[in-house]
Amino acid sequence: MKRSIGAKTLAYPTPAWLVGTYDMFGKANAMTAAWAGICCSDPPCISVSLRKATYSYANIMEKEAFTINIPSENYVKETDYFGIASGRDEDKFEKMGLTPVKSDVVYAPYIEEFPVVLECKLVQSFELGLHTQFIGEIMDIKADESVLDEKGNPVIEKIKPIIYSPERSYYGLGELLGKAFSIGMEGIKK
Repeated sequence: MKRSIGAKTLAYPTPAWLVGTYDMFGKANAMTAAWAGICCSDPPCISVSLRKATYSYANIMEKEAFTINIPSENYVKETDYFGIASGRDEDKFEKMGLTPVKSDVVYAPYIEEFPVVLECKLVQSFELGLHTQFIGEIMDIKADESVLDEKGNPVIEKIKPIIYSPERSYYGLGELLGKAFSIGMEGIKK
């Protein structure tokens, strides 16, 4: 039997991604965001929802670009810090010893130390209440050679992305359960 627990922001899992932007002075900034995901296949697009109060909100509105930086488990402390501190008050990159790199595709920085980066141009934004959802077209993806397979595709077990639980906890990945578009066909009579 299921019990009603009310309307909450509970979806499992959510990503722990860092959204990279430049401010009006050209200073690199990034913030941790969990309300995000792929939202279109063609053109490839991603959505991320931010509160207007965040420093990154104004940066995206002004520059119409952002990056999505996918950290590995090795950077869980840095990921958490980028969600606590504000770029208005300090240089988070300097404080955490991370390297901002200027994208050559969009006007936004990405984080050199993170294994996968999506470079996005803003195509739409929607006010949804407390948050504004930004839709970014993925213009390019950069990935460290160390996380790619022989065909040049990122391998999730090598990336080791951080997963965020809405109860305010971070997790790593679990084990492989089966191949998509395949395991469901097992046992079906032909």
